[in-house]
Amino acid sequence: MRRLAIVQGEHAVVAEPGVVVSTLLGSCVAACLFDPVARVGGMNHFLLGEPGADQRVGASEMARYGVHAMELLINAMMQKGAVRGRLMAHLYGGANIVSGLGSIGSSNADFARRFMETEGIAVGHTDLGGTSARKIEFLPHEGRSRCVKVTDRVPERPPVPVHAPASGGDLELF
Repeated sequence: MRRLAIVQGEHAVVAEPGVVVSTLLGSCVAACLFDPVARVGGMNHFLLGEPGADQRVGASEMARYGVHAMELLINAMMQKGAVRGRLMAHLYGGANIVSGLGSIGSSNADFARRFMETEGIAVGHTDLGGTSARKIEFLPHEGRSRCVKVTDRVPERPPVPVHAPASGGDLELF
């Protein structure tokens, strides 16, 4: 089995069997799309749903936003034979992991659901929201996915560093 790992701002499209696309998500969202007839599928990983109304986004940053990442993924799939009207989706991520960052994850999840509804793309499985990070594995050729929640919690604040004094005495905590 060949493995392809993607990170935020990336996507992968596959039209052959025996390939797994994977990613790790926190507040980001991954959309796994597939055409069950053409047996073409792909996954993206986006950081935010849409830029703010008055926010300027450079060309190199566009794929980090769901509004652009979705179109890149769909167009790449259509180049390999997928038909937009047959696409189906699985949606993952959108967790609110760090309390100080507000509800970024919820906003990302809302964007993904809204996009699929607006575009008429049927959604099969979703695992959105909550407070856990996730590892996603997707078999694009088969349209099957697996989501495993990461149980390690993100600390609310960094751990206290431990420093050894130069004199070789007892350790001090700062």
